[in-house]
Amino acid sequence: MQYLDLTLPTLAANLALDEALLETAEEQHSDLEFLRLWESPQTMVVVGRSSRVQDEVNEAACRQERVPIFRRSSGGAAIVAGPGCLMYAIVLSYERRPALRDISRAHAFVLGRLSTSLAPLLNHVGTVSMAGTSDLVIVQGAGSREQGGRCVRSIRKFSGNSMRVKRTHLLYHGTLLYDFDLPLMERYLLAPPRQPGYRNARSHREFVMNVPASRRQLADAVRAAWSGTTELDEVPMSRVNELVATRFRSERWNYEFP
Repeated sequence: MQYLDLTLPTLAANLALDEALLETAEEQHSDLEFLRLWESPQTMVVVGRSSRVQDEVNEAACRQERVPIFRRSSGGAAIVAGPGCLMYAIVLSYERRPALRDISRAHAFVLGRLSTSLAPLLNHVGTVSMAGTSDLVIVQGAGSREQGGRCVRSIRKFSGNSMRVKRTHLLYHGTLLYDFDLPLMERYLLAPPRQPGYRNARSHREFVMNVPASRRQLADAVRAAWSGTTELDEVPMSRVNELVATRFRSERWNYEFP
């Protein structure tokens, strides 16, 4: 697996690079795999491939505060990202890992590896676990008590993830919150139209959390989850530039429901 920790100069290019790595793997070699880390230098909203912007985003607030809205090529609901939110992307080969053609196994495989690697770093605050379809959460068992003395667990999300599948590879990417301005989520996002049961209709602020770790600690843990990585020699910038021009700078791509 080839590794790079790289943030490109523009937001559109950073989103395009995840897709470019997937396309490179598809075109060049059936067992080629990548792991990439990056962090947006400014606040942005990113909606899922099948999201309706008007259903998930407070467009008025984004326009007023000049927060750009982009659409990614993978599924899932809208997110807010920016400083304090570490982004990762993994491109995995079906030739190496044929079981991952099953979508549920792919979610469990990637998030299982990440949770195992993150657990030693975060076990002083709670148990790292997978929840919903593709979330990582902190579970704290010693929560408050309801009437009758029943113990209530606290389950809070710190990582949302999504997937794009192609013929020979899949792209799995997501977020890790460690020092993010959490109130921005309520400012720029509406209540998501699809919610996992464990959310219990909580607001964004009640539902998500930053984990007490540094960027370096999280980056090291993510890389450790995929042992044997080597540094990537060449970034596919020509494909990045093409994707920026045809998709990620296009209002039609970013705003129109596909």
